[in-house]
Amino acid sequence: MTEGGPPPPKSCSRRKPGTTERARALRWQENSAEGLLWQELRGRQLAGFQFTRQFPIGPYFADFCCRKSKLVVEVDGSQHADSEHDRRRDLFIRSAGYAILRFWNGDVLKHRTAVCESILATLSGNLPAETDHGDLRFAAGRHD
Repeated sequence: MTEGGPPPPKSCSRRKPGTTERARALRWQENSAEGLLWQELRGRQLAGFQFTRQFPIGPYFADFCCRKSKLVVEVDGSQHADSEHDRRRDLFIRSAGYAILRFWNGDVLKHRTAVCESILATLSGNLPAETDHGDLRFAAGRHD
């Protein structure tokens, strides 16, 4: 016991130390496209599906994640085009059983309704398991 009272309680969290702080920092740094999409996803506003922002999956953070449906939604800027880091990240997230749906910032900013409709199509199983149409990339998770 310390002089000022009992010792602080031990953390019961299963997360690695610093994970929560990192997720909070990422939320503060979100770009305007992420912020606009979050307005559509938060509070179960999208057909009752619950999404979480900056959800940790292993060493990575998903922009948005519907845990129940195991769907990750990423909003990317041009720095993500043909990124080797993103390919490794996607492989890891897919190996954890998550599907990944990616949109460009510009699409979220200009076509938010269509983006939300694509997310709903994915959640309802109406999007083919492997889709790559330039502006829309979807890769189903691996369920090994």
